[in-house]
Amino acid sequence: MEIFYDRNSGSAPDVYDLLRNLGFASLEARVLKKSFQFKKPSYTSRGVLKEKDSWFLQVWEKGSPDLAGTGEFSPLKGLSPDFGTAGERKLAEVAERINDFENYLSGGLDDFPGVLFALETALLDLHGFGRGLLFESDFTKGREAIPTNGLIWAGEPEYVVEQINEKLEEGFNVLKMKIGALPFEQELHILGMVRSRFSPDEIEIRLDANGAFSFGEALRKLETLAAYGIHSMEQPIKAGKWEQMEEICRESPVSIALDEELIGITDSFQMQEMLETIMPSYIILKPTLCGGLSGAESWANEAEELGIGWWATSALESNIGLNAISQWTYVRQNPLPQGLGTGRLFTENIPSPLFIKDGLTWFDASKQWAPGL
Repeated sequence: MEIFYDRNSGSAPDVYDLLRNLGFASLEARVLKKSFQFKKPSYTSRGVLKEKDSWFLQVWEKGSPDLAGTGEFSPLKGLSPDFGTAGERKLAEVAERINDFENYLSGGLDDFPGVLFALETALLDLHGFGRGLLFESDFTKGREAIPTNGLIWAGEPEYVVEQINEKLEEGFNVLKMKIGALPFEQELHILGMVRSRFSPDEIEIRLDANGAFSFGEALRKLETLAAYGIHSMEQPIKAGKWEQMEEICRESPVSIALDEELIGITDSFQMQEMLETIMPSYIILKPTLCGGLSGAESWANEAEELGIGWWATSALESNIGLNAISQWTYVRQNPLPQGLGTGRLFTENIPSPLFIKDGLTWFDASKQWAPGL
């Protein structure tokens, strides 16, 4: 049975409840691997990326392999709890024991958020007859779009400025910039160039330090950055230092968003404890890192109860994973610009109906597609 989610109805799907009631009889599954090449080397706090491996879980009802649902496992080295052979083996185990999926959904993959995301999205896709429609809505009908930030990768100053100009020409009015890779004075110079052309009302700037600042320097740098009309700063210091992060959130003139801080926390009581202790302005939800779609949903619910904002971000998934995150994000009814712009990084991404126009992520409903491999 297909379900259409009306954004204006005030209701959003509960992913866990939906998955528990899918009613599949006998399932079969397999795992496929695909490597994606970056169009340009992408500089991150964990090194330079030139290619990216993803594993795809395909699930179908016995006797109907042509109607398979597809989910993506796309771990990041140095960040994903399930990166490496342990995650690959767990994904293979899930495929082999696919008819035990309810046990896996009920805590059996707490230490494997990327594998859980693959299982959840494969089952949801299967529920929609393998057409890449996990949550049918006005987004998948092509009627509404998702505001999206333009991601600016770290690199030499010329490359950063080139990306900024490209994003502005493409119509983005929210930029997310990595910070901490260049000398601080160079980064301030780049921010000054943007602000000399556009006010904070015209262009929103989000920064992401990926934990690059020390506690001793964080507040001083945030005070300097505040003069540039910064919307928010993601993860100024490394994760796990709750007391230090609480002080930064309390004293900073720039709103603080938590990212890596969420990874590895799966218990709702600990989610609440962390958020109540630190009280950030925002949290960043990457479903492949923070407990799949159901985990991201739990984080969003906890944050909303405390008056903490959030937005969702993809994590270098191919268009299959990005499609799933985009559809879930839309039906969660979050009005903030989201971080969904990674689908154009790869030279040979899997074709999909997703496209970006004027800083908005759209779904081309006229394209008939099935996320095959």
